[in-house]
Amino acid sequence: MKQSANYITEEKKKALEIELKELKGPKRKEILENLAYAKSLGDLSENAEYHQTREDQGKLEERIAKIEQILQSSEVVVSGGGGDVIEIGSKVLVLKDGEKIEKTYQIVGSEEADMTLGKISNRSPFGEALFGKKKGDDVSFKTPNGMVNYKIINVS
Repeated sequence: MKQSANYITEEKKKALEIELKELKGPKRKEILENLAYAKSLGDLSENAEYHQTREDQGKLEERIAKIEQILQSSEVVVSGGGGDVIEIGSKVLVLKDGEKIEKTYQIVGSEEADMTLGKISNRSPFGEALFGKKKGDDVSFKTPNGMVNYKIINVS
């Protein structure tokens, strides 16, 4: 497994496919209907509804393009984690130097990263430091506040 590749889980792929179907179908239709209504109101140069709907349409098309790009360029991780070596999908229990509370993080692709849920990107400094390491290893990485050191307690 290459650390630099784009990865998504099967669950994320399904969620993106559902979102894409919604955006291309009902949501796109709704915006086109709103656009037709806004045009019917008259003078487009001073029509705030028309301009807002056009902006919404641009955002919608941008999101559709982004999802399509993610689905085309990402490698789906079917069964990540569970081994001795940290890779996409691994759950890692770590202890930060100077702290007493252990924390668990899951290594995910950059599209799924959410620090509030303990999901860190394989491309983040922390994810890069952990990638390829094993239980018992020490890792360090640079942050804006200086170097941070962690001890890997467990990998699952």
